[in-house]
Amino acid sequence: MALDNEQQLQTTVHDLANLITTGQDDLFMNRFTALHDFEKGQVYAALPENVREVAWRVMDDETLATIFDNLEIDPEEIVALLEEMPAQKGADILVTMFADNEADLLQAMPAKKVANYLSLMPADEVKEVKQLINYEDDTAGSLMATEYLAVKRSEKVKDVLVQVKKQAEEAESIIYVYVVDDDNHLIGVVSLRDLLTHPDDMAIDSITNTRVISVSADSDQQDVAQVVADYNFFSVPVIDAEKHLLGIITVDDIVDVIDEEAVEDYSGLAAVDVSDTDDSAWHSAVKRIPWLLTLLVLGLASTALIGLFEHTIREAPILAAFITIIAGTAGNAGTQSLALAIRHFGNGQDQSGWKNLLSEFISALVLAIIGAAVLALVTLLWQGNENLALAVGLSLGLAILASSLLAHLVPAILNRFNIDPAIINGPLVATVCDWASILIYFFIATAMLSGFVGL
Repeated sequence: MALDNEQQLQTTVHDLANLITTGQDDLFMNRFTALHDFEKGQVYAALPENVREVAWRVMDDETLATIFDNLEIDPEEIVALLEEMPAQKGADILVTMFADNEADLLQAMPAKKVANYLSLMPADEVKEVKQLINYEDDTAGSLMATEYLAVKRSEKVKDVLVQVKKQAEEAESIIYVYVVDDDNHLIGVVSLRDLLTHPDDMAIDSITNTRVISVSADSDQQDVAQVVADYNFFSVPVIDAEKHLLGIITVDDIVDVIDEEAVEDYSGLAAVDVSDTDDSAWHSAVKRIPWLLTLLVLGLASTALIGLFEHTIREAPILAAFITIIAGTAGNAGTQSLALAIRHFGNGQDQSGWKNLLSEFISALVLAIIGAAVLALVTLLWQGNENLALAVGLSLGLAILASSLLAHLVPAILNRFNIDPAIINGPLVATVCDWASILIYFFIATAMLSGFVGL
């Protein structure tokens, strides 16, 4: 039964802990190994420390590697679990894990601990994992696994199937078999379906698809995710500048990338880290205070701007009634434009931005006209003053147009210089849009003041 809620998880943890504490190790292992790989990680992390102290001793390295490959918690917490064991045991587990997960875990450790674990590993493993660690974060190289299936083009289907059976347990994925030459240059790919549906004596070369979609090791992870999404691949090969096959990136890693990028984008729009859903109320408040105070100071700037037009408000107090609606609507329009721009550039489309800028201008213009017309009509019916209706309607229209274009241009400029647009946050953009709308409103109101006197 899937551990799809907290109560089921706690019940399973309680039952397994009882088996360990009562010395029923064999029954514990039978029930534990029956769990899904993801659930093994859930349960192991939730076991009390004194129970884990016994549990890892009765598990083999393969089981423990499966657990650590599937732990969905912060890397620092995973490192802490690994350090509950002797260093040699931890090194053995790291070696047995998939290389990409092993590298991620080592990267989360201080340099001294990394050196200690590497000193306890076989030389060939150390060389491989060092290569992965050296790739920059958020690149294809940092995501790839080196456990893949590769064969020579001269081999027969039956021989390749034998290799698939031998390597299936260690390979990250067996859905695709990659065809390479003697120097490990990527030539093509054969699917498992192709192997199973063609005669055993047929040469691999005759069923190889040579039009291979691959990514370079230094490709951004977002670009890799887009490739997988566009082509619906289960995995994508990673190559170097000379087209040597370095590894593969599987769809489960891409799902993690998409989730990570979505969290980053949403965190940026909300100006708060939304990844820590289990944070305590106090820690959550502490993390949110800096931005709230920053926005408070910026909000005071809006108040100062209004103060510059105090004489205008004094002559026509009714103007104050429309400040909130004009600034708020313009800020909302800007936030919408920002969200669309970040999504657009995140997809890697239209890198110049001109086509999308034109589209955003047309959309903003339509919204501005409609918003201006509605507010002007309501104001006219409410106050019966044509000049006031014209001023607030024109102000709202121009404020929507300016805010929408401003919110689109900022991420477009950042994208132009290869800076992730997701670093911009919505509340900051909304505040800047407030400034623009206030200036537009009062400049227009001041220019038309003669029509408001006596209101």
